[in-house]
Amino acid sequence: MKSYSYPLDPSWSTDEITAVLSFLNQVEKAYESKVDAKSLLESYDIFKNIVKSKAQEKQIDREFEQSSGYSTYRAVQLAKEKGKGMIFLGN
Repeated sequence: MKSYSYPLDPSWSTDEITAVLSFLNQVEKAYESKVDAKSLLESYDIFKNIVKSKAQEKQIDREFEQSSGYSTYRAVQLAKEKGKGMIFLGN
């Protein structure tokens, strides 16, 4: 099990933190095993309702990729390309 920190905003509510963590967990699954593209995109939509600015989204992606090695951007792009079915970004 890997250990790293999640880029969370302390001003978010508990529900918002839970939703952001759910999205980041979906990204982790895309790299570590497989994840359903539709599920990842649904959690991304919820994430976008919390993180409205593109700049903040990019910052979260950068911080998450630095600490985990996983790109939220690449995971979402692959899920959008596939649309449905399982996706996998690991080696």
